[in-house]
Amino acid sequence: MLMTFVLLVVLALYGGAANTQDDVQPTNDLPNPYETIAPWGKLPEGRSWGAVSAVAIDNDGQSVWVADRCGANPETPPGASAFQYDSCAGSTLPPVLKFDSAGNVVKSFGAGIFIFPHKIYIDRDGNVWVVDQRSANERELAKSPVGKQKGHTVVKFSPDGKVLLTLGKPGVAGNPPEALTQPTSIVIAPNGDLFISEGHTQNPDAPPETVSRISKFTKDGKFIKSFGKFGTGPGEFRGAHDIAMDAGGRLFVADRGNMRIQILDQDGKYLGEWKQFSRPSGLYIRNDLIYVTDSESNGVAPHLGWKRGIRIGTNQRWQSSLPHSGSSRTEGNQRSRRLGSGREGQRLWRRSWTAPCYETRPTVEDLIH
Repeated sequence: MLMTFVLLVVLALYGGAANTQDDVQPTNDLPNPYETIAPWGKLPEGRSWGAVSAVAIDNDGQSVWVADRCGANPETPPGASAFQYDSCAGSTLPPVLKFDSAGNVVKSFGAGIFIFPHKIYIDRDGNVWVVDQRSANERELAKSPVGKQKGHTVVKFSPDGKVLLTLGKPGVAGNPPEALTQPTSIVIAPNGDLFISEGHTQNPDAPPETVSRISKFTKDGKFIKSFGKFGTGPGEFRGAHDIAMDAGGRLFVADRGNMRIQILDQDGKYLGEWKQFSRPSGLYIRNDLIYVTDSESNGVAPHLGWKRGIRIGTNQRWQSSLPHSGSSRTEGNQRSRRLGSGREGQRLWRRSWTAPCYETRPTVEDLIH
């Protein structure tokens, strides 16, 4: 079964409160049993990757959904970050792409709807949710004034691209129920409740009114409550950059600016935090494993002693029972979104079954590339 790396880790995922990890030493050199296949994905002729910030695996376990930022911006100055320039402002390209397992585009949609796709999520019915993190900036509005009516939204599509629901007021930052502010991610509970992380700012000098929270809605989009605020204390965030849920229904929030993962219940009660994954940009949880993408540690936002990469944790000691040769071409494959540099497209990490996974409490494996 294919699994996705979103900006992507774990201790015991079930039962009891989560532990707090303090004074954690950098982990950069544990075994890496994956080989990299890059680039992956065949774009239509004439199209190049923009910043690729959103990847999800279809419910068929094989197909891959991607939301990129409508191709590389030719106006990006040499050496400048794609994050600053790639966007869908003024573009007619569809940012939502579905690939088969061989990397061929089999479906695309979403043209003219978004400014800055940040997250893609597939629900149990196969519907596609895309998070549009921000509105157009002055440079983008000068190029495309219609961009003023886009951004700060979460859009639900049918598997064929029909818009079914829009949360937030396009182009307007604000508070639920009418609006959202810099939504970054979404996760859906088994009962259908929606949890949307908001607030991209992680600057410690940001004003106290800066938005950084989780907003909860019913499956039909009716607002229930928000919890959390900008800060460094328990239940506070400096950039709630991604959100995931374990099988026990606990929420895991990538509190990137505070260099931790916070664990909450579905009413926002603080259960604990983990700091052993450095600066978490993305989270993915499956089968008692948590995958954490750290896209910034020795890059745009240094974390002393840590390197960028993907760290994996588990609450169980295990190793493969497969032969100690060859590799798994489907079971255990990982799709990764590229952040920051972002234009090289996707990478596929293929699990080599020649190396076991080891447990500490919690376990951490590194994929540093």
